[in-house]
Amino acid sequence: MSPAAPAKVLVVEDDLAILTGVSINLRHEGFALIQAQDGDTGLRKAVDEAPDIVILDVMMPGMNGFEVLREIRRRGMNVPVVMLSAKGMEQDKIMGLELGADDYISKPFSIRELIARIHAVLRRHRQTSTNNCAFGCVEVDFDEHVVRRSGVVVPMTAQEFRLLQYLLEHPEKVFTRQALIEGAWGFDYQGTARTVDNFVRNLRAKLEEDPEEPSHFLTVRGVGYRFSFG
Repeated sequence: MSPAAPAKVLVVEDDLAILTGVSINLRHEGFALIQAQDGDTGLRKAVDEAPDIVILDVMMPGMNGFEVLREIRRRGMNVPVVMLSAKGMEQDKIMGLELGADDYISKPFSIRELIARIHAVLRRHRQTSTNNCAFGCVEVDFDEHVVRRSGVVVPMTAQEFRLLQYLLEHPEKVFTRQALIEGAWGFDYQGTARTVDNFVRNLRAKLEEDPEEPSHFLTVRGVGYRFSFG
């Protein structure tokens, strides 16, 4: 996408009223729209039309949103995806994020919130899509979603990578656990402090030379965490 071209948004939603309302507002916001009303068509258009972001409903005829997302990631496509769902169950949000969704918004939602989420996801994606970074003996390839430690690939879950990326985007900033949940999991995710602690522990175990005396994923006593390049 050239800097002057409008971002292409693929909206995959089987409810015609929602699809129409979202599309009208996104066009008004300056986006170019691609539409689909079922998962199979949505997947085909994601592959053929190279959207800059996909807005993907969960419950649809044919392939559901999770299946579409799984196939998008299986094909190696790094397009950002925002999931839409009437379900508020935590497990559905976890599933979407673990499959590689970039954000998750529950119905009913406001158009202003959806547009803000789209801009935020696109901004994060553009900041990292052409940039790699390194700290200590760790190299992070944002394009390929690959992390290497001393040249060896480190297995990472989608959510571990998302938390790592968010921390790398905000070096030295002190985050509360709730702020990390909102930034790295999404505003709708109902996680707990223990969730954040567990994921930070995983990152330390995988990426720190000494997880018991971390140099990069630092605890700020009484507040939360911060990342330091060291």
